[in-house]
Amino acid sequence: MSDADFDLDPIKRRMEGAIASLKQEFQTLRTGRAASSMLEPITVVAYGAPTPLTQLASVSVPEARMLAVNVWDRSLVGAVEKAIRNSGLGVNPMVDGPIIRIVVPELNEERRRELTKVAGKYAEAARVAVRNVRRDGMDQLKKAKSSGMSEDEHDLWGEEIQSLTDVYVKRVDEALTVKEKEIMQV
Repeated sequence: MSDADFDLDPIKRRMEGAIASLKQEFQTLRTGRAASSMLEPITVVAYGAPTPLTQLASVSVPEARMLAVNVWDRSLVGAVEKAIRNSGLGVNPMVDGPIIRIVVPELNEERRRELTKVAGKYAEAARVAVRNVRRDGMDQLKKAKSSGMSEDEHDLWGEEIQSLTDVYVKRVDEALTVKEKEIMQV
């Protein structure tokens, strides 16, 4: 088997996916500033089925600490308001016609520490995902070696996979550091 038969692209793509997933999870964490992504995980029971809030309304950020949710169907304003109130975000939505205004309160020190712990758990899950991709890549290498890959090529590709893993774990750590600073910023 020649080295042209072994491809790092799928491994890179899967590791990149772990980073993208981590960043998406980080966006759902509240930091004291309003961000429309805070409401993305919320689902509303509409028309008899759970529906993502983003399919029922537009979310804007008119001020640094306020969200405005413009519900397209007025009959759903109550359901959207209830879903936001029960979402666990710790916000108090105020209905103003078809628009629901949400003032994002300042986070207290205890809540900030809790959020940094949650961010840490998300980061650890991303590290585990990256390591699982490395393990899968090493398993592919073992199969390739048993199919005729030379020992030198096997070692070379193993080092490549490990260095790729190190790079992506470092990116997870850097993203966590940035998010922790953002959460702890008063």
